[in-house]
Amino acid sequence: MDEVLLALQQKAIPQMVSSDLPDEDDLVELEEQILLPIPASFKEFLMTTSDLVIGSLEPVTAGDPQLHTYLPEVTSEAWANGLPRYLLPLCLSGDLFYCVAQSGEVQLWIDGEPQEETWDDVWHWAQMVWLES
Repeated sequence: MDEVLLALQQKAIPQMVSSDLPDEDDLVELEEQILLPIPASFKEFLMTTSDLVIGSLEPVTAGDPQLHTYLPEVTSEAWANGLPRYLLPLCLSGDLFYCVAQSGEVQLWIDGEPQEETWDDVWHWAQMVWLES
């Protein structure tokens, strides 16, 4: 995880205005809003990468409710578009949904259908997909 986080930080595009990173209390509030627990690796990901901009993909964020990537808003949109309510969106890109299962595994969904492509956790997804976008 530390190596992936360092690679993400090095590849991040500098921003004039940075968004805030969430803390544990922020994530508890988000869990109450979406009525689902956030898997541990996803929490850690949100608390360390929510302020990074890399490539063409925009993972969800948890620190600023005004951003279009704010987890509760993206979750609502994803669920309205057919993503099962036991999954949490990690990233939306057109008709692609990268989502996190309660086990922490990341799954790819296209047009409301699960695909065979999966990653062990958000850190593997970040290394193999987000860094390459």
